[in-house]
Amino acid sequence: MKHRIVVLGAGYAGAYVAGSLARRLSAADTEITVVNAEPDFVERMRLHELTAGRKLPALKLADAFAGTGIRLRVARVTAVDPGRRVIAVADAGGGGELGYDTLLYALGSRVDDRGVAGVAEHAFDVAGRPSALRLGERLDSLDGGRVVVVGDGLTGIESAAEIAEARPGLSVALIARGELGSRLSAGARGHLRRACNRLGITVLEHTSVEAVEATRVLCADGTALVSDATVWTAGFAVSPIAAAGGLEVAENGQIAVDRTMRSISHPDVYAIGDSVHAVGDNGRPLPMSCATAGFTGRQAMDAIVGHLTGRKIANTKLVYTYNYITLGRRDGMLQTVDDEGKARPKYQGGRTAALVKEGINRMALWTVSHPTFGLPTRKHRIAIAPAPDAFGHEGRRTAA
Repeated sequence: MKHRIVVLGAGYAGAYVAGSLARRLSAADTEITVVNAEPDFVERMRLHELTAGRKLPALKLADAFAGTGIRLRVARVTAVDPGRRVIAVADAGGGGELGYDTLLYALGSRVDDRGVAGVAEHAFDVAGRPSALRLGERLDSLDGGRVVVVGDGLTGIESAAEIAEARPGLSVALIARGELGSRLSAGARGHLRRACNRLGITVLEHTSVEAVEATRVLCADGTALVSDATVWTAGFAVSPIAAAGGLEVAENGQIAVDRTMRSISHPDVYAIGDSVHAVGDNGRPLPMSCATAGFTGRQAMDAIVGHLTGRKIANTKLVYTYNYITLGRRDGMLQTVDDEGKARPKYQGGRTAALVKEGINRMALWTVSHPTFGLPTRKHRIAIAPAPDAFGHEGRRTAA
């Protein structure tokens, strides 16, 4: 029987690793299934551009995986049972269960409301394509309205700048819990302030939000800000599915793994991207980011191939060295960080930084649309037999 590899999630990390595994492992004794809630690949790094009205062509995952032998299952993952080695899914046909021998968990993250009242009911977010489209429709309906962006992390800064530049008829405010751009160097913070001034963004620093209403944002100091569209970018959280299934997780719900991205509680499960609690080479947990998705994805890919084929597993560098931030279409910043994750004094800003970030976005999309490019053409045969399934015998559980 073939060794069943199931990949949960086809974001930057999941789609890349699925294609890489298809290129490196022989289809004679492996089968790869990708489960994703949407039929299209979502450029999450560009969703703030989508809300501002920029057209982003959709990449069909079926087209990306064509010719690779990868099976695509468009369904939502509802549960993971690592004890029985099955996952539960829901789709238009009602769903069912899928069995696996090796599981790659790459379900990413979603918006974190941080327990603030009214966020779920009244705020918009750019954590997924449907929510970003809803925000874009709301902005389209406004005529001279007010937009409040809550959170001054990278997503909040990019969202506020993109909306302000693309929709100059709107009044945009950005709420920062502390100093604006507190994680940036002094020079980069100055550049960010100048960009906000140029774009007409009102910045409220040292401000905490206590509640979001349909037309107002209520702050801890008693201030009530009128808002026709509140954009919540105050953090991201992972799905509780891994923890509920019995996988060992960190305090924030990310899957706990060893240096090769292998679950420390269930060795036939690997985790990558936002879903994984990976400790970098500096001894600190890697942040949720596209860079982390790339590094953890490559490490997991090498580990899975090495484990299945009996080859030596190489260690991928696990580092986080910079942030690229766009400030609209014509401005941006490159902020490097040191081994402790703190901003280095120097930064690069302006048009060049914006062009480099655009290049990174384009390359990420190209990599997903060409998942097997540049990898060894020799497909390795696996050296281990499929483990007994939940019924106690070797073989494959019938997929729903």
